[in-house]
Amino acid sequence: MEPRSRGPERSMSTSPPRSTAPVPQLIVAGGAVLDVTTGTTQTADIRIEDGTITEIGTDLDARGWSRLDASGAVVMPGLIDAHVHLTAFSADFRALEQTAASYVYAHTAKATRETLQRGFTTVRDLGGADHGLAQAQQEGLVVGPRVLFCGHAISQTGGHGDMRLPGEEHSPGTPGSCGLGTVADGVDAVRAAVRNEIRKGAHHIKIMASGGVSSPTDRIDSTQYSLGEIQAAVDEADAANRYVAAHAYTARAINRALRAGVRSIEHGNLLDDESLALFRERDAFLVPTLVTYWALQEEGREHGLSEGMWQKVDTVLQTGLDAIRRAHDAGVKLVYGSDLLGGMQRHQNEEFRLLAQVQPAIDAIRSATVTAADLLGRTGELGVVAEGAIADLLIVDADPSADIGVLADIADHVVAIIQGGQIVHSTPRLQVLRRGDDL
Repeated sequence: MEPRSRGPERSMSTSPPRSTAPVPQLIVAGGAVLDVTTGTTQTADIRIEDGTITEIGTDLDARGWSRLDASGAVVMPGLIDAHVHLTAFSADFRALEQTAASYVYAHTAKATRETLQRGFTTVRDLGGADHGLAQAQQEGLVVGPRVLFCGHAISQTGGHGDMRLPGEEHSPGTPGSCGLGTVADGVDAVRAAVRNEIRKGAHHIKIMASGGVSSPTDRIDSTQYSLGEIQAAVDEADAANRYVAAHAYTARAINRALRAGVRSIEHGNLLDDESLALFRERDAFLVPTLVTYWALQEEGREHGLSEGMWQKVDTVLQTGLDAIRRAHDAGVKLVYGSDLLGGMQRHQNEEFRLLAQVQPAIDAIRSATVTAADLLGRTGELGVVAEGAIADLLIVDADPSADIGVLADIADHVVAIIQGGQIVHSTPRLQVLRRGDDL
């Protein structure tokens, strides 16, 4: 388990941001198009108009269109990371609450740009990002993946979202701070907190259903929130056609959350057989985040993790791979998540190498494409190369379903990244764009 160190289905009433900038008419020609559903490739041309894939076929008429020669390369869907914290410039969550927003946002702009360059054209933020960041990306003010956000994660007092030290008596958080969480106790307060995040545009709600590594006063093996509070969050999210994601490590915490109707479990390292049955019964998703534990163990202290928090890491690190293996074998829907913090975010793609230790490469790819899109409620729009889908494409120089290292070592293999029909990142491997009428 040592990555290579490198420097229920429902429609959503609010669509994730899409670029408003002019999108050229483009044909991506001659690439080996990876069908992530079947795991096969087929040479084809892809016609893109107004940010959408309108036609896939052979020898498409390119007259009057820009043409990108993808011959010799593999064309696949843009990647989706379903567990990020774009604003977390440090592993010390207390620092986020105490730092000027302008400084946090400067770091965030860097993080979004680098995330896009690693092939992730869409991300689901699980605490920190807000409507302002999503709008800035949509308008082209910030370069990065489209952002689906929860706003603040909702925590009980003394839970994973409460960053106060044992000797501190002040109220949790501060108005306008860049902290990742907010505290709400009791059914009514939880309802109000969920409604407030939805008011601010949240695409999903996150609750803390167990202890965690990066919080100062809770234990990883604790359960958090009563069943009534969890159910209140689920009911309020469901009323707004949203869903709840729950941070949970232990089987007891996972199973309580699944029974209450939570749609996705984040981490889930200590699941049991009952958990696996509940995932299938409730049609829920598991978002493991293995790479963050490896990174925290290796580098966490130098990126702001306290000694006490660092000592919690080993508890979840050793069980993570086994949990994913069991979940994969049981047919649980697995979704890609990295959960990396601060300078450790550069390891984002290493999750592919970890996942491929316990499942076929194509399943690891599905977790970051088609299955992730299902979780986000964007089936057929994201995570696939198909007519009618948003034109988010990753062009690489080899087939990642044959060698997952193509995605794990993305900087060595990326040719171009297309987001919403626009070429947003390219390397010298990219063939020259030409006007079709000049061919």
